[in-house]
Amino acid sequence: QVQLVESGGGLVQPGGSLRLSCIASGFTFRSYAMSWYRQAPGKGRELVATINSTSGSANYADSVKDRLTISRDNAKNTVYLQMNSLKPEETAVYYCNAVFLSYNYWGQGTQVTVAS
Repeated sequence: QVQLVESGGGLVQPGGSLRLSCIASGFTFRSYAMSWYRQAPGKGRELVATINSTSGSANYADSVKDRLTISRDNAKNTVYLQMNSLKPEETAVYYCNAVFLSYNYWGQGTQVTVAS
């Protein structure tokens, strides 16, 4: 059974940091490109960052470059999103996504709220 389980969300003050984790099971994690998306209230789902399956190279949305960092640990079947200098407009549900060929899996999401 394929599972992606996100954790690490919560309430943080503007300018603060959070580290999200996504633990994968039920598929060959190391073969999949992994991404983080987010969906703010009343808005569509937005791609935040992607890390590929081989070289570990990453791509980011322009709005998060230099503040958010995606990484993966293939030995632990886990992908991370380190988020620094968070802004109130980044309040959203953050989703983990795994893609390989025609296979596309999603987690249930973790809520991140940036507010004072």
